[in-house]
Amino acid sequence: MTISRRSLLATASLTAIAPIPRARAQTSRPLRIGVLTDFSGSFRTDSGPVSLAAVQQAVQDFGSAAGDMKIEVVSADHQNKPDVAVGLVREWFDRGEVDAVVDCVGSTVALAVAGVAREKNKACIVTGAGSADLTGKQCSPNTIHFAYDTWMLAKSTGDALVRSGGDTWYFVTADYAFGAALERDTSGFVTAAGGKVLGSSKHPFPGTTDFSSYLIAAQASGAKVLGIANAGADSVNTIKQAAEFGLTKQGMRLAALVMVITGVHPLGLEAAQGLNFTETFYWDLNDRTRALTQRMAPKIGSDVRMNMLQAGSYGATLHLLKAAAALSPADRVSGLALVDRMKAMPTDDDAFGAGLIRADGRALHPAYLLQVKSPAESKGPWDYCRVVATTPAETAFRPLAEGGCSIIHS
Repeated sequence: MTISRRSLLATASLTAIAPIPRARAQTSRPLRIGVLTDFSGSFRTDSGPVSLAAVQQAVQDFGSAAGDMKIEVVSADHQNKPDVAVGLVREWFDRGEVDAVVDCVGSTVALAVAGVAREKNKACIVTGAGSADLTGKQCSPNTIHFAYDTWMLAKSTGDALVRSGGDTWYFVTADYAFGAALERDTSGFVTAAGGKVLGSSKHPFPGTTDFSSYLIAAQASGAKVLGIANAGADSVNTIKQAAEFGLTKQGMRLAALVMVITGVHPLGLEAAQGLNFTETFYWDLNDRTRALTQRMAPKIGSDVRMNMLQAGSYGATLHLLKAAAALSPADRVSGLALVDRMKAMPTDDDAFGAGLIRADGRALHPAYLLQVKSPAESKGPWDYCRVVATTPAETAFRPLAEGGCSIIHS
């Protein structure tokens, strides 16, 4: 059955205002997973309801492997506000007996929630946020970072464009932690490859819908590449308005530094054809990704596909469940114990295949540079992309020694 926005928002609202009843005895206490995401804002399509459904699918797929371990999933809308997110997770951790929070879309939210999880010794499993600082200078022994990060996106997309002739860049950047990290990391790869950054414009987040002034500045810079360092609806609007201003017709190439297939969908192939972007999951990649897509269809609808953020919620939750099942009931209430067990076990799921989680909390899996097909090349619904390059798991993400993570000891 397709999950409606109305039912999901009702669930989120109830979760936010009503504490979960305490179990009467420790032996009957379920493992509780809180999905903290965006049900109503600019990240709703790229995370939100489908991310919640992905967590529920992971619980369903884990099935009998849970044994006597009971599992409950709750959810809430953080409204893209760190203070709201912090209030929700404190309620979950202090009164709701939630053991792990998943998703945390938006880097400012994720960094704030990771701090609370460390304070309360709970597990923070980030799948919706991209800041590489989560496994760098702001790493935590209680945090796992799944699916993607800004360093990986910058390497896969930025480096390739410079080497193919796009050697001058101008950035339009969301003015918060994620956007800043994405611009910083991409600029590093651009300059390392011999390119130059000619300037940048930062726009408020959330709430920006008119990008005209930023695009005029980019146009005036004479840069060959527009680096779009935002996400979700902001990326879609930036690309649409860039086309309206004729930037691509004048020879400027658009680098969607955070673009996912759910962003290509509203753009359409006519507008998006030729666009290059990076994901770590693509629904039509192989037999396993196609099988997972089929299993998800009853929950989200046959006309919807997951992106890497939502697939990350599936893969990370499945791995969390495997780790929890390997621990005693007493140890499952410790976020540190859960995260340590997740790091000790190899990952393997239908979204990302085989992988591992490093000591800094970074989950490793391949990254795929995708190119959007033309309308004539597409063979059916959601047949939008081809894989043009693959970066292996061992080199797709920032080397452990370069992150500056304080929990790593040589």
